Amino acid sequence: MISKYDTIVVGGGHAGCEAAAAAARMGASTLLITMNLQAIGQMSCNPAMGGIAKGQIVREIDALGGYSGIVTDHTMIQFKMLNTSKGPAMWSPRAQSDRMRFAEMWRNMLEGIPGLDFFQDMVTEIKVENDRITGVKTAMGSEFHARTVILTNGTFLNGLIHIGEMQYGGGRMGERAAYGITEQLVSLGFESGRMKTGTPPRVDGRSIDYSKMLEQPGDVNPSKFSFTNTPQLQEQRLCWMTYTNPEVHDLLREGFDRSPMFNGAIQSTGPRYCPSIEDKISRFSERERHQIFVEPEGWDTIEIYLNGFSTSLPQETQSKAMRSIPGLEKAKIFRPGYAIEYDYFPPTQLQHTLETKLVKGLYFAGQINGTTGYEEAACQGLMAGINAAREIQEKPPVVLQRDQAYIGVLIDDLITKGTEEPYRMFTSRAEFRILLRQDNADERLTPLGAEIGLAENERMQRLDEKYSRTADTVDFFRNTSVLPEQINPVIEERDGSPLTQSMKMNSVLTRPELQIEDFVEIPQVDAFLKQNHIDEESLQQAAIQIKYEGYINKEKLNAEKLTRLEYVSIPPDFDYSKVNSLSTEALQKLQKIKPTSIAQASRISGISPSDISILLVYLGR
Repeated sequence: MISKYDTIVVGGGHAGCEAAAAAARMGASTLLITMNLQAIGQMSCNPAMGGIAKGQIVREIDALGGYSGIVTDHTMIQFKMLNTSKGPAMWSPRAQSDRMRFAEMWRNMLEGIPGLDFFQDMVTEIKVENDRITGVKTAMGSEFHARTVILTNGTFLNGLIHIGEMQYGGGRMGERAAYGITEQLVSLGFESGRMKTGTPPRVDGRSIDYSKMLEQPGDVNPSKFSFTNTPQLQEQRLCWMTYTNPEVHDLLREGFDRSPMFNGAIQSTGPRYCPSIEDKISRFSERERHQIFVEPEGWDTIEIYLNGFSTSLPQETQSKAMRSIPGLEKAKIFRPGYAIEYDYFPPTQLQHTLETKLVKGLYFAGQINGTTGYEEAACQGLMAGINAAREIQEKPPVVLQRDQAYIGVLIDDLITKGTEEPYRMFTSRAEFRILLRQDNADERLTPLGAEIGLAENERMQRLDEKYSRTADTVDFFRNTSVLPEQINPVIEERDGSPLTQSMKMNSVLTRPELQIEDFVEIPQVDAFLKQNHIDEESLQQAAIQIKYEGYINKEKLNAEKLTRLEYVSIPPDFDYSKVNSLSTEALQKLQKIKPTSIAQASRISGISPSDISILLVYLGR
């Protein structure tokens, strides 16, 4: 067997899959080592992709040429566009997936990539010489040499599973933990920490009374994630919603004395925005009920996921409380909920490329960096894979900026600010979210994907066609007038002020009570759309550009101002101790993080505007 590679990826989760696919497709000979080849691409928790801000990330991964969007489109069982009642910056796609088909599809996609090899074993040691990675060693004693190594260990590093007072080692239920790497990295000078996450019980769908629950159907006209020609979802599975109640909360409290969260067994920090059910009723004791989403795990399985009921309480407490929830009175548990503690490495120890500062050629991606969520992990894996391949090819790294992608926001947040709790992406984290919409991810990122060798020619052709159709539609609305009698009935129905004379359509469309769909039956619009084969995607793009033109231009201006500071670089060996006027906090944080630009320095918490002014003066700016 080949023992020498350009890139070795450790771990076969969402980060590892994207990393291995990107590196191999960009021409690097790549080996994916995972503890269980049958668990590649597994959805360890919720069988869903996307959501608020997360859906934007999946679309960005796809636009760059990654696979997560394609795999999701082929295996989804329900699709929803979230936040459609708000502006387009908030629209976020989410898909319920078939868990088994999702993992199978990932395996098939990876096996179809030339230059990608696989090996099943636990990596117990990384090989380092002169502060540079040289390879890895596995539990069975196999050694593999590589110029770059990407660690995507997920929750497996010294993983510890908790169910009530019971605890045992494991990376997830039914799989062993990984040992050795944390201790070695710490010996090399890395700082490590512990985090916690959890998952709900899985139950037998045949034992649920759905008549007591609220139906949660998918969108009538479901969209998709990939900008490629993936199949449109024709049939969808129902999800349901039910609620906890005071009786459920009282039953859960009975187990608090044996809860690892409350008896001191778990010391690490859990995800603030995805709390366990016991955490919810403790922190929000004034609330009489909490939502529980009842979600099928696939087309051909009876297994059901109880979204919102994550718990590590004793199994009998979980069962008793769950059966007091409407519809779940006779529910049978397939697998109890549990919490898991695992090692992570504060991401301020990384470059923006996700390469470590201490060891050349060593990259971290996913939960090892303190993030939570498949999407956050996948995008890090993609960027680590890209930059590992670029390192092999001796080409400049690819670093996405904050005005370019949510991926850029996520990585910059991690590298610059670090995180002491599992990091989850939200639209509120992005200062340029009107620019970073889910609908224009291809315009922002596909040219870059094509340049680095991930996005195929077909993608660029589709993008060019979309550009052309959108631009033609915008021009048509700017140059075509609408008569009062053509649009006033809609305006008056929505209590708007009617037109008194004809006006250009783009001006009328900016009215808040109107949407572009209100114009499509006007004869001249209908004729234009049919003659020019304008599809729904291009039509919506045109509508957003017209309605939000002022906001978009303002954000572009603000982004340009930020970009100017990004170009004020700070030398990597800059000695901050010589800058006498810096505050003590600023000095300590600048020395630790070593920002590469004034813009990055300004985003470090604790760095004041006066500190930035001092640095600018000292740098001669």
